[in-house]
Amino acid sequence: MSKQHLLTPYNKNIKLNNRIVMAPMTRSRADNEGKEPTDELHALYYEQRASAGLIITEGSQVSREATGYINTPGIYTEAQVEGWKKVTKRVHDKGGTIFIQLWHVGRISHPDFHDGDLPVSASAINPEAKSFTPEGFKDTVTPKAMTVAEIKRTVKDFQNAAINAVEAGFDGVEIHSSNGYLFQQFFNNCSNTRTDDYGGSKENNSRFFFEVLDAIKEVIPQEKIGARFNPSLHGMSGITVDEETIPTFEYIIKRLNDYNLAYVHLSEPFTDVSDVPFAVTEVAKHFRPLYNGTLMINNGFDKAQGNNVIEAGDADLVAYGKLYISNPDLVERFENDLDLAEWDKDTFYTTGEKGYTDYPKASQS
Repeated sequence: MSKQHLLTPYNKNIKLNNRIVMAPMTRSRADNEGKEPTDELHALYYEQRASAGLIITEGSQVSREATGYINTPGIYTEAQVEGWKKVTKRVHDKGGTIFIQLWHVGRISHPDFHDGDLPVSASAINPEAKSFTPEGFKDTVTPKAMTVAEIKRTVKDFQNAAINAVEAGFDGVEIHSSNGYLFQQFFNNCSNTRTDDYGGSKENNSRFFFEVLDAIKEVIPQEKIGARFNPSLHGMSGITVDEETIPTFEYIIKRLNDYNLAYVHLSEPFTDVSDVPFAVTEVAKHFRPLYNGTLMINNGFDKAQGNNVIEAGDADLVAYGKLYISNPDLVERFENDLDLAEWDKDTFYTTGEKGYTDYPKASQS
């Protein structure tokens, strides 16, 4: 390959040394009472991967209510902020750039996380999914439909999390409005049957997200905000595509042209949707003409595919997930055409250093 577009610098709202992004990935290593990142695990893990053009951390809950998986870190307490400071310092000392992903799982949770109370969502509809609880995977339950007051409080939770992210030293934040979690539960009709200002139309279904975005941009520059979406998510987390799904995401993406965001982060379909009515099979190609800003794409790209999608103009940045689990030096391996290490899926969501910080760099192998 004569030129690797992935390795070229990028400078449009966000300045990056290369176009390779470490995707946000839940790893369940915050196995402490305060759900705090630790120096010996989280800080080392992200430091090892600091040559990425951009690191986006694992989803980090904006409140205790936002939790839905065991051992995931938060960004809502002082102790959590102190833990994240160690992470950002070590990444910055290596010349890296790091955003934190702000997360609320909504109904993809379980009463075990909430002292027996129900998780919340757009409407009281069970996703018929699984929640990873301290006692293992359990069936989800019918959630509580959020009141307007609870929506407003959650907007404030995201704003406070953004303030905490700045204090922790992050270069920016990504709003996790994807993968069947709280915001997508508002976007999609299968999970939102509201009849108030937060349901019943594209404008209403996306109102909550834009209220959060507007609240965050009050406390940090727009150029330090990203947002992630999964338009063709289907058959996972209780989400299904219907005739209004893609038009809703088209409305959202077009409206984001009115902002000056760091990027919009899109996922290609997680499952085969070629036979699903109304779904988009090629997300980057479909949404690129609709968005004037920086577009990031992910899901299953290898080196050649990543270079090709940038060369074709369908995306500006490419996010890599599982490859970054087992290849902390992914940039250097791409640059020098080195073999890639295989990941161990049995250690994706376990505790401790095994399968987390013990993958060697190619120079150490």
